Amino acid sequence: MDMLMIQLEKDTSIPLYEQLYEKIKKGIIDGTISVRTKLPSKRKLSEFLSISQTTVELAYAQLLAEGYIISKPRVGFFVEAIEELAYVEKAVAHPTLKTSANPEVYIDFNPGSIDTEAFPFAAWRKYAKDAIDLHQKELLLLGSPQGELELREEISSYLYQSRGVLCSPEQIVIGSGTEQLLPMIMKLLGEKNCYAIENPGYTLTHYIFDQSYQQIIPINVDQDGMKIQQLEQTDANVAYITPSHQFPTGAVLSASRRFQLLNWAAQDKKRFIIEDDYDSEFRYIGKPIASLQGMDRLNKVIYLSTFSKSLMPSLRIAYFVLPRELLPIYYKMFSYYTSTVPRFEQYILAQFMKEGHFSKHLNRMRKIYRKKLEKLTLSLTPYAPSVSISGEQAGMHVVLTVNHQLNAQTLSERALQNGIRIIPITNYMITPTIENRDNQFLLGFGGLVEDQIPYAIEQLMDCWEIQKQVKRD
Repeated sequence: MDMLMIQLEKDTSIPLYEQLYEKIKKGIIDGTISVRTKLPSKRKLSEFLSISQTTVELAYAQLLAEGYIISKPRVGFFVEAIEELAYVEKAVAHPTLKTSANPEVYIDFNPGSIDTEAFPFAAWRKYAKDAIDLHQKELLLLGSPQGELELREEISSYLYQSRGVLCSPEQIVIGSGTEQLLPMIMKLLGEKNCYAIENPGYTLTHYIFDQSYQQIIPINVDQDGMKIQQLEQTDANVAYITPSHQFPTGAVLSASRRFQLLNWAAQDKKRFIIEDDYDSEFRYIGKPIASLQGMDRLNKVIYLSTFSKSLMPSLRIAYFVLPRELLPIYYKMFSYYTSTVPRFEQYILAQFMKEGHFSKHLNRMRKIYRKKLEKLTLSLTPYAPSVSISGEQAGMHVVLTVNHQLNAQTLSERALQNGIRIIPITNYMITPTIENRDNQFLLGFGGLVEDQIPYAIEQLMDCWEIQKQVKRD
C-alpha cells in the first residue's frame, strides 16, 4: 500500500486526521502495509496529501497510542507487529478530541473545563476599550519579543506575592501557550539533553518532547509526587514536573522530595528543572505550596505557567521565568523573534491585573470551585466504599478510584455511550507502573453547574451499575 496515494474526502464531517488514521490502521490490519515498514515523515506525507502537518501528527499520535506503530527517536515511525497489539494498552492520543462516532456528550467531567458564568466581562470590556483608546499607535506595531513590559511587571508582582517566585520583569517571557514556550525552553537548554517526565503525565508535553526528538525517561508518580529516587538513578539532566498539583494524579510534591529534587539539580551544571505550576491558583486545603523556583538558590528552576485555568483557555497567554544565567542565551537566540501574543490582549490583561481584578477573580473562583468540590464529594459519599477520591487539595479535578470488575477503559466507553465523558488515568500513562491505575479516572468539576452535580454523579453511577450503600441504624 502506497500511503502517498491515500485518498481523503475533504467534503465530509469526518475529520481528516481520523480518515488518515483509519486508512493507515486498515492497511496495517489487513497486511497491505507490512510489519516494520517505515512510514513517510509527517512533512512528506502532509505535502503529498495537501494537508497540514498537524493532521498527520494527530493521525500518527493515535496510531502510536494504540500500538499500531512505534516511534524511534531521530529515525521515524514504523509499523508494529500486529500480534503484539494485544499486549499494548489502548489509549487515546488526546482526551479532548471528539470523533464523529461518539454520541453527544451532555455530562462532561473533562478536567480542562472551567466555570463560564462568573467571568467579569464588564471589567474586561472596560480595559479592552481603554487599550484601544490609550494604545492606538502601539496596537498597529510589533511589540517586545518577550511580551509587553507592563504585563511582565504585573506578572512579576503577582508571582512574588502569590507563589513566592523571585524574578524581575526582564526574566519573564510571554508566549501563546505551553506548546509554544516548551520548545523555546528546549532550544535554550541546547541539544543532547535527556528529559525526565512524570508518568502518568500531561499528554501534550509528552508529545512536544517526543516530536522534538528529545530523549525521554518516564519517572513514576505516587501519592507524594514524582519519585525523585528513581530520577536519581537515570541519566536525565532536565526534569519536567508539575509539583503543586501533579497532572493527572493531583499529588503534591512533598517537602522532602522538593529539597531532594533541588539537590539533584545542584549536582551538575547541566541539570535544570522545568516547574510547570499547573493548577496552583486553586488550593482548598491549607496554605498555598511555595514554588520550587522560590526555594531555588542556584538558578536551576525554569518556572512555567499559564492563564488558561485562572481566566480562560481561549486567552492564549502563558509565560516562563528564566534563571538569569540563561538570559544571555535567550537574547542571542530569540531577540529577533516576534511575540505570538497580540499586544491588544496583553494590554487588557496588564490593566486587569494592575487594578486588582485578577486577584478578586481568583478569590471568587476559588470559592466557587470549593463549593463545587464539596458538592461533588457529598454526592459521591453514598457510593462508598465502591468509589473514593484523592487529589482534592487543589485544582479543578479529583481522581476517582472505582471498585469494579470492569477496567477503566471499558467503563469510560460505557459512560460515553450514555452521553457522559470521563477520562481514565491510563490515557496519560507512558509506560506501565507498579501503581495500579486501571480503575482510576479524572473527575473534572470546573465546568459543571453546581446544582447539577448530584444528578451528574447519579447518572454516572447508574451507568456503571454502582448502588448507593444503605445506612444501617
